[in-house]
Amino acid sequence: MAQEIRFRSGGHELVGHLAVPDGVQQTLPGLVLCHGFPSIAGAGSAVLSTLPGLADQLAAGGWVALAYGARGCRPSEGEFSLTGWLEDVVAAIAELRSRTAVQDVWLAGFGRGGALAICAAADDETIRGVIAFAPPADFDDWAEQPRRLLEFARRAGVVHDQNFPRNFEQWSAGLRAIRVVACAERLHPRPLMVIHGLADTDVSVFDARVIVDAHSSAELRLIPGASHDLRLDPRAIAVLLGWLDRQEP
Repeated sequence: MAQEIRFRSGGHELVGHLAVPDGVQQTLPGLVLCHGFPSIAGAGSAVLSTLPGLADQLAAGGWVALAYGARGCRPSEGEFSLTGWLEDVVAAIAELRSRTAVQDVWLAGFGRGGALAICAAADDETIRGVIAFAPPADFDDWAEQPRRLLEFARRAGVVHDQNFPRNFEQWSAGLRAIRVVACAERLHPRPLMVIHGLADTDVSVFDARVIVDAHSSAELRLIPGASHDLRLDPRAIAVLLGWLDRQEP
């Protein structure tokens, strides 16, 4: 069974896709799926497009899966900020936990969504584990050119209000405040798997190695020929399914 849901995060209404196994009454494991940042102009409203199908596939395997659009990604409300997107991960976790069928929660994230999943889990000791696809080790490249990021965010369709942000310094400070490597270190000893494509031209494979080293017991899977867009790579999804099968319900 799948349905569109709406929930609140920081005063904004977010839209999500909740997939629940059919005909199952007992408590089940839950997974939050975090999308990445759009890579081309106008793609803000499409970042969620491939994740509902993945959520449905996971539900067929016995998971309660929630895919959602972070703030700024229409039809979700709000405007993009990195700290806001981290708040959205936390809100999605709370929404999934509110479902009576969910017992424990894991996180899966793609690109910048994978990095934020690691950080959200580091701050929530009840998260059972994280699998991250091509996460950056930091957001320093954004922090070094915040106005360029804001301009692209407008073109990408995740910032819509021409007067946003009201406080640019505060908005840009959030780009340095979130430290993925430090979060990976705090996530230990809970499970972490990092998957990275060897043909990724967006995030260096070095970032994956840094994150794995910081965690100290994380798994690393490198996929030959794979690009940054791992959610469309069947090999990456097969790794996800295998990793979930190894998690304790």
